[in-house]
Amino acid sequence: MKIGILQTGRSPDELRAEHGDYNDMFMRLLARPDVTFETFAVLADDFPARPSDADAWVVTGSRCGVYDGFPWIAKLKAFLRFTHEQQVPLVGVCFGHQVIAEALGGRAEKFFGGWSCGLERYDMPGRDAPAALLAWHQDQVTALPPGAEVIASTDACRYAGMRIGDFTMTLQPHPEFTPGFLRGLANVRRSVVGEATADAAIASMTSAPDDFGPWILDFIDGAVAARGSA
Repeated sequence: MKIGILQTGRSPDELRAEHGDYNDMFMRLLARPDVTFETFAVLADDFPARPSDADAWVVTGSRCGVYDGFPWIAKLKAFLRFTHEQQVPLVGVCFGHQVIAEALGGRAEKFFGGWSCGLERYDMPGRDAPAALLAWHQDQVTALPPGAEVIASTDACRYAGMRIGDFTMTLQPHPEFTPGFLRGLANVRRSVVGEATADAAIASMTSAPDDFGPWILDFIDGAVAARGSA
């Protein structure tokens, strides 16, 4: 199975040598003997020719907002709409979650309540206990696309995950981040989020986040199978 990574941002220069870039993080998260990857740096206008160029697509996080006027964001939204229409499996994380929501008729914007940074616990249907995942965002989805089902939420982020039918699923938190990377991010982005938020993010990581790689792969496997039998 081939997973295409639509890279919309880059990890900080200061952290890249140790932790890798955002596409590297997803390749580690979703590593499996039968899975191959191809990265398209859409932020540099490197786009696949068609949705069928991969069996499934993952959209990464970014420092950009979906409302920024960069031409590549509009082009990405058009590609995501077509991918969804073609029922090619699609997964979005953070900015990926937000841009898929916007592409399919929802809305994302800056949250008036500020940043969510650190280990957060998300209510998810079907789980006995909240899921522990790492967050780093100020923007969030504020209106769902038509037909979307909420699959994750917190008090501060009502639409922290969504699923649309059998082929599209998104999450606001970062299952690809490690605690070490988030600690580094808090330190190098202190001037952006503020000292108190950075310190709180580091202090929040008193336990390991849940491993959501298998969960994402289960979704992709099911979506690929459903598309094959359609």
